[in-house]
Amino acid sequence: MKIGLFGYGKMGKMIEQIAQDRGHSVVARVDVDTTDIPFENMDVAIDFSTPDAAFGNITSCFKNKVPVISGTTGWLDRLDQA
Repeated sequence: MKIGLFGYGKMGKMIEQIAQDRGHSVVARVDVDTTDIPFENMDVAIDFSTPDAAFGNITSCFKNKVPVISGTTGWLDRLDQA
């Protein structure tokens, strides 16, 4: 599986290691300064960013038809908008 990681802090790095150990590849590591996101290369996105960034990350994934799993807390007041 080709995975895009949104948020490349402690959890993002841990998820990357687990994914690679299981034979998956990380095709994007999206963090604060990332401007070019290769959605077309992703089978799935995993978001462990910040509450301020999560909504934008998730809606960008949806717009690009990439399923996303979010482990970020604190943004769910905007869930219906997503």
